[in-house]
Amino acid sequence: MNDRLKDLLQKGPVAINIGVLDFAESLKNQDSEVIHLNWTPPAGGDPELIALLDQLL
Repeated sequence: MNDRLKDLLQKGPVAINIGVLDFAESLKNQDSEVIHLNWTPPAGGDPELIALLDQLL
């Protein structure tokens, strides 16, 4: 077994949470290591605005 797998089995995984803060907090409350990324969809998820942004890029 390689060292990375041993570390994973001994220390447990690190969760990366994108967007929903409640989910990250729930994992932290269970003593899990969590990295939270505060993310929201571009243009608030509005398809028309996203299409306009796509044209700019």
